[in-house]
Amino acid sequence: TFKIVNSLIALHTGRIFSDSVVIKWDGKKHMDAWDKDMNMKEAFEISCVPYYQEVARRIGKDTMQVWLDSLKYGTKKITSNIDSFWLDNSLKITADEQLGLMKRLYFKQLIFNRRSQEIVNSMMLKENDANYKLSYKTGWGTLPNGNPLGWIVGWIEENNHVYFFTMNCESKDHNADMTTIRLNILKGILKQLGFFEGKK
Repeated sequence: TFKIVNSLIALHTGRIFSDSVVIKWDGKKHMDAWDKDMNMKEAFEISCVPYYQEVARRIGKDTMQVWLDSLKYGTKKITSNIDSFWLDNSLKITADEQLGLMKRLYFKQLIFNRRSQEIVNSMMLKENDANYKLSYKTGWGTLPNGNPLGWIVGWIEENNHVYFFTMNCESKDHNADMTTIRLNILKGILKQLGFFEGKK
């Protein structure tokens, strides 16, 4: 989920001017979906790590640190390389902190300019129909014990009301398909609470 903050910092500082800015594929084999030129909107949608590693390099360690401190983002630590510190368990954030971030992002109350927050807001919108709008960003990592960790953070809007969520789940199955699991759990909870029917 750090791609949310990485995007905000890049857009606010002008390192990436808009979500249509293309970063060329580095030519290295990662996975098929990532191995091509793409813009920020596409990279955000498919969580393209190489794209956001280049974004972080363009931001630079000193600038990144200033904004992590100003935002009070999690532990605020950059203890490894600028293009991998959010991938190696050295930067940590709680679910409560994520929830606060989501609320401030939705209401555009973060320390970044309004345009940057509007762009990231729009990139987070995943489902939009007559009954609801569902916006979220996923995250996937591996804990020190080898267990996969899944995040999904965002909000759902129904009848002009917004409800925020942050979800963190861990599996003891090291081969678990966290992509499917985390979204199924989230939607199951929201459905149980009466969402998706436009009645909230």
